[in-house]
Amino acid sequence: MKIVMKKGMQMAALAMVSMLACGTLQAQDAPKYSNEFLAVGVGARALGMGNAYTAAVNDVTSGYWNPAGILGVKGDLQVGLMHSEYFAGIAKYDYIGLAKPIDSVSTIGFSFIRFGIDNIPNTIDLIDPSGNIDYDRITSFSSADHAFIITYARKMKVPGLSIGGNAKVIYRRVGSFGKAWGFGLDGGAQYERDRWRFSAVARDVTSTFNAWSYTLDERTIEVFQQTNNDIPENSVEVTLPRLNLGAARQFKFGAKFDLLAAVDLENTFDGRRNTLVQTSLVSVDPRVGLELGYAGVVYVRTGVSNIQYVTDLSDKKQLSIQPNIGLGLKIKSVSLDYALTDIGDNSVALYSNIFSLKFDLFKKPT
Repeated sequence: MKIVMKKGMQMAALAMVSMLACGTLQAQDAPKYSNEFLAVGVGARALGMGNAYTAAVNDVTSGYWNPAGILGVKGDLQVGLMHSEYFAGIAKYDYIGLAKPIDSVSTIGFSFIRFGIDNIPNTIDLIDPSGNIDYDRITSFSSADHAFIITYARKMKVPGLSIGGNAKVIYRRVGSFGKAWGFGLDGGAQYERDRWRFSAVARDVTSTFNAWSYTLDERTIEVFQQTNNDIPENSVEVTLPRLNLGAARQFKFGAKFDLLAAVDLENTFDGRRNTLVQTSLVSVDPRVGLELGYAGVVYVRTGVSNIQYVTDLSDKKQLSIQPNIGLGLKIKSVSLDYALTDIGDNSVALYSNIFSLKFDLFKKPT
């Protein structure tokens, strides 16, 4: 009985660690799901518009959505902040961005993103060598993904055309058990003509490679073996390129009201996905967003995303659409935005309240 109990306790204790480690190995077999923490999105304005934002973006969050859009920053320094929590506060997502114009034709920016679960109980040593349960032997660890992004954008000689690029460093860590370093590049462009704006963003244009390495002591390996868990091995995880195409149009209604309409098409080339348009060559995920503004102060936003076919209990496919809503308030150089959005699979209600803050700093006149 003691042996059975011991194995059962150890299997439960290792459940979280095993899922995290095995998730890395599975991602190697299915690279389309690599670095998915970078698919969540930043900024409540964009999330409220259903992520239809690559053509509309013109602020510090361009470091995430489209590096070319960072040229829209007008202050001496623009700062963006966002904090959100998912799964009843278990997972935390944090973002901070900085953007600064270099001169009249170029801008540089920096973004930091962290998505993590903290204080995960590590009960590998819960049972001592004599078979006794000792709760004082429980420790904790964090599983977190980090992205460091440097952005540069420049206006071209062609009127209305801007291009930009990202260099990003990925750091992922599962306690002291394993870690990965990765590096990737993004490229983006925006073209503005009259009230139209068009965009193209190539994410992970050269593919992003995460090199995983594991450090497991003899005790951990022993417990893995006793509970029939796979022992993770050093590996390389690949994030394949994707292409986002977007368009946005600004409309004016009288002296006070304006409407921004935007559409994005995210194209992936890693096999058939559950998207609205899916082929063996390319899968297309469309997104549509609207923003109604009053006097440049108050904004109401909505958007649809994650349009896909889902199979119900009777084995019939139905079209599923994820709605998103948001509000915005801008007072002088400070913007406060709110969004109610789902972070992923709209077949399960995982809606979260998202708040983000953005403000500009200006040099004092001399």
